[in-house]
Amino acid sequence: MITKKEIQYDGYGKCLEISNGIVRVVVTTDFGPRIIRYSFIDGENMFYENKDRSFGASGEDFDKAYGEGSAWYIYGGHRLWTSPEIRPRTYYPDNDPVAVKLTENGAIFTPPMQKWNQYQYTFDVSLAEDSTKVTVKHSLTNHGAWDVTLALWPITVLSPGGTEIVPQPVRKTDCLPNRNMAFWDYVQMDDSRLTWLKKYILLKQDCAATCNIKFGINSQHGYAMYCNHGEMFLKQFEPNLEGNYPDGGMSFETYTNPMFLEMETLGELQTVAPDATISHTETWSLYKAEMPELSDEGLDAFTKKYIEE
Repeated sequence: MITKKEIQYDGYGKCLEISNGIVRVVVTTDFGPRIIRYSFIDGENMFYENKDRSFGASGEDFDKAYGEGSAWYIYGGHRLWTSPEIRPRTYYPDNDPVAVKLTENGAIFTPPMQKWNQYQYTFDVSLAEDSTKVTVKHSLTNHGAWDVTLALWPITVLSPGGTEIVPQPVRKTDCLPNRNMAFWDYVQMDDSRLTWLKKYILLKQDCAATCNIKFGINSQHGYAMYCNHGEMFLKQFEPNLEGNYPDGGMSFETYTNPMFLEMETLGELQTVAPDATISHTETWSLYKAEMPELSDEGLDAFTKKYIEE
């Protein structure tokens, strides 16, 4: 049975907890929204928490766009942004209370419309009754007076200390390339946190690191995994292999710094007319699973257990 109850969550104030007795999903309602917790009932949070608001963005450009003293905070957990990334437009200060409408298996979370961007977000969060599966439908309505071209960009900020598994495209494309990749200017290609296998890319989160990493890929398989705490977080979506994606064709991106690791899916770039709505859906699962053998063969066997192609 799915239960939904308002709780006070340490450091985050009023939240809605959705549970089926197997996993807990906690969503902030005093601000955001952020899906701030996803865990087994007796397990550790797979998501990063930034309770002291130490990671954020502010400054003169924020003051000019949003008002004196405005700031965006990462907060942690799962959020929705839009791509391409532009400061300060992307970093809208979502610090106001969120409206909640309960549904049969979860809730719909609606923050105030973004006054500067004229975007209206919604999160429709649904939990399966008998498994760990969570479905998150992200939507954006353009309430502006003109068309905007953008892509929905859901970002999951994960707890430190884990290893991410990103499958590479393997489809045969004859004389044409089968994969595109993007690297941000601060990436050092010989960084020891990156491991390049024939069919997978591994990215380790390391709290002792002194620089950041971000890369993107045109995902063929529509999933990535994060192993931490003796568990595995699986994030899935449906990429369009012929779609028009941001950042040179990236439908999946990932970022890590000394505090956390982000798994980021992207929708296609779309021109959104006034009062039109676009959406992008992810599904999540959580498994009790120790770190697999980090080789192509070991990861083939590991993914075969959990991925339905």
